[in-house]
Amino acid sequence: MDMNARKFKYLILAFVLMFCAVPAWADAEFHIGIMTGTAAQGDDDLKGAERLISEYGDSASGGMIKHVFFSDYFMNDIETTINVLADLANDPKMKVVVVNQGVPGTAAGLRRIREKRPDILLLVGESHEDPDVITKVADIAVNADHIARGYLIPLGARMLGATSFVHISFPRHMSYEILARRRFIMEEACKDLGLDFVFENAPDPTEVDIAVAQQFIYDELPKWLSKYGKNTAFFCTNDAHTEPLLIRIAELGGYFIEADLPSPLMGYPGELGINIAKEQEQNDWEAILEKVEATVLKAGGGGRMGTWAYSYGYTQSAALGEFGKRIIEGSAKLESLQDMLDCYNKYTPGAKWNASLYADADTGERNDKFRLVYEDTYIFGKGYLGLTDIEVPEKYFAIGGKQ
Repeated sequence: MDMNARKFKYLILAFVLMFCAVPAWADAEFHIGIMTGTAAQGDDDLKGAERLISEYGDSASGGMIKHVFFSDYFMNDIETTINVLADLANDPKMKVVVVNQGVPGTAAGLRRIREKRPDILLLVGESHEDPDVITKVADIAVNADHIARGYLIPLGARMLGATSFVHISFPRHMSYEILARRRFIMEEACKDLGLDFVFENAPDPTEVDIAVAQQFIYDELPKWLSKYGKNTAFFCTNDAHTEPLLIRIAELGGYFIEADLPSPLMGYPGELGINIAKEQEQNDWEAILEKVEATVLKAGGGGRMGTWAYSYGYTQSAALGEFGKRIIEGSAKLESLQDMLDCYNKYTPGAKWNASLYADADTGERNDKFRLVYEDTYIFGKGYLGLTDIEVPEKYFAIGGKQ
């Protein structure tokens, strides 16, 4: 064969490979469905689903992951949530369904799947529905551990040198059993740890303009620091309150251990003017943390302000998808908390997670299908506090939401 013929042969081979080659994930043996909100509901949960697609491929192209959305108006569009979930059961390859977050209608949608396809594994992240409702149909539901964190957040404040702890909220949030329960746990923990506990009311952003609610925090923080002292730690239950709280603490003093649902994206970029668009697009959480930390240190918040190094919503979506995959493949067991945590740790290198079973405050009974997780707290300029290695005293799990 002469040189020209050989070149022509290789060109034809390259052409065939380029147009006919299939990705490594082609012809997946089974599918995993994941439902999240759209970008309008927040990028983090969505980004976790996109991470799974980047790893295991889109089912529409022969891969493993089928991503669907609940409505931006999910409170008024519950029937859509139910129907979108139920439709996943029509895929004969579907073996796992993950919902993050478990908005109202999730339990009814999963019930429809269960009736048609009892073989499908059903996993829910951050359920908005009560534990006894969602666990009647889901194999497991996993929420942020507000119970353990009710003790650990004041403990973290004490470790940094705080002598007072201010909890900021409003009546609507305090009507939620789990948030009220956390508040009373925090109060008891402060008593045990030698911190002065104070509850401060703030405007509910659903009742007043958000700008008004934020201005209230901005104006009150200097007064609170003057009243309770510079060694005061602050915690708020509302995301809108978080941003002005952060900028004033960085500027004037005090401590901020972590947000209600922590993420380096929560409050810091907006209030401190940090451009992380590129890093966020690439899901580069290490780079995001590095940028945020540099800005916080420059603003004077080093050693006083913290977060979770990796977004909870992002990790929740990706980890539950991975956990479902490993269960179907036989490399993980549904009942194993450690197998589940291994999936969270996969997506958060350098950070640690802990998990426990939800305990009913009245009976003390543990629900092995409703699990609570939390990530170690990262303090800018200091590093991880090691809170995931702390054993929370059993007494706090018996504190209820009504006092």
